[in-house]
Amino acid sequence: MARSENNGTTRNEEKMSPAELNGTPEGFSTSRLRQAFPQFCAVSAKNLLMITFGSTLGFSTILIPELQKEDSEIPVTMEELTWISSLNLFLVPIGCFASGPVSQFLGRKRTMMLTTIPFIAAWITFYYATTAGMLFIALAMTGLTGGLLEAPVMTYVAEVTQPHLRGMLSATSTMSIILGIFTQMLGGKLGNWRTVTMINLIYPLICFAALCVVPESPYWLIAKGRQKEAENALCWLRGWVSPIHVKAEFQTICQEVQKPAETKEMIWKSFGKRTFYTPFLLVTSAFFIGTFGGTSTLQTYAVMIFDSLEAPMDKYTAAVFLGLAELIGTLVCVFAIHFTGKRLLTFISVGGTGICFCLVTIYGYLNDAGAIDTENISWIPTTLLIGAAFLSHNGIRLLPWVLAGEVFPANVRSSATGIAGSIGYVFNSIANKVYLYMVNGMSMPGTFLFYALINFAGGILLYFILPETEGRSLKEIEEHYAGIQSLKSRPRKEELAFKEKWAASNPAVVYDDTESKL
Repeated sequence: MARSENNGTTRNEEKMSPAELNGTPEGFSTSRLRQAFPQFCAVSAKNLLMITFGSTLGFSTILIPELQKEDSEIPVTMEELTWISSLNLFLVPIGCFASGPVSQFLGRKRTMMLTTIPFIAAWITFYYATTAGMLFIALAMTGLTGGLLEAPVMTYVAEVTQPHLRGMLSATSTMSIILGIFTQMLGGKLGNWRTVTMINLIYPLICFAALCVVPESPYWLIAKGRQKEAENALCWLRGWVSPIHVKAEFQTICQEVQKPAETKEMIWKSFGKRTFYTPFLLVTSAFFIGTFGGTSTLQTYAVMIFDSLEAPMDKYTAAVFLGLAELIGTLVCVFAIHFTGKRLLTFISVGGTGICFCLVTIYGYLNDAGAIDTENISWIPTTLLIGAAFLSHNGIRLLPWVLAGEVFPANVRSSATGIAGSIGYVFNSIANKVYLYMVNGMSMPGTFLFYALINFAGGILLYFILPETEGRSLKEIEEHYAGIQSLKSRPRKEELAFKEKWAASNPAVVYDDTESKL
């Protein structure tokens, strides 16, 4: 009898489609909303951590102008000021070294909860800071912790979501960071920077409480031999259902986790192949253009720049509008990229950003020469800079992060993404570090001319090296870099249905015991 029941179970499972075995809605009797809501809750808890990290990135925007004042509470030199704008970004890659191993040892959820502690300590240190050294300590904690959360955050989303929700929920990470940055610009408008640090304490505290409620990654639990806990976690994530509803997906995950991992020798050989180094050059080029194209430093030094250009409004108000433009630009990118594709959106982004900076350059040179009366037209450069922030976040500032998750081969994707992301943070830190020296040596109009030229040259470069990956499967992208086929445009509409079905039945989760983001 038992044998007959087992055979019946096997026949039923054989009749299931691959999509059902991967936990997509077809295999569930519960509603789509009920399935999606707990996954949204789990990702939202993680996003509170991204908002916390974003607040640490945006804090320098309101701190730097306060330190520049003659009666500043903390006297600093220009060299110390440049380090305040960049130290945390320099240290993010160092935190990435420990990110993968710590996440693998403690678990995704517990590692994320752990990172809230140094964030809390950093904000308390900021509040009581009386010297530049104390500011450096707080910045170092935020940078190292930002690197530490890299692996658990990226892995957790992939391991708790269903394939048809994964892309959309993954895109909320960047949006959450931008939201965290925006809260700092808004806070600088409404209160003193020390008051803002106390408000910022709320984010990690709420995040810790929220993470206590959501489950651990089922993949990690199964890898640790905690099958019952993994099954309970999966039941929670799929709509608080009973184990019978997730049986097929649970078995699929068990099989995925128990696959023999590739040897280190095989993985290292993959780094020498064209399928790795060609997309790696693309992603790092996109990071370089997005960073040295000017909007990274514009974000950090927004208050100072608007003050220099004599904006027709309060400089902190102008910074709030800049942050709002970045946030709206990010939202537009998330929704528009599926309709326009990456290439068109990227060219509009770099071209529009370059034109805005070029016009600001012309305005600056005319103003320095006394050729125009700026009293009634000071709104022009302010509008152009806010426009540049919006256009850059429409495409080029998000492009490398989107590409990093899809252009690398599966067997090196985790490490390659971590390396490329770390290089992006280093680029940001260098751009912020040298900005004040560039302004002193080249003047502000000269600096913006440099940014405009980077955008124009970057647009030309991307025209030749950027494939259209939107609507393409991961296999097609890998074949493009292997030279088997060329991705010059988006697939036809009739091809999309097949590709979406293929993606649903082939979730891009690669489990690796030696996981590391760097």
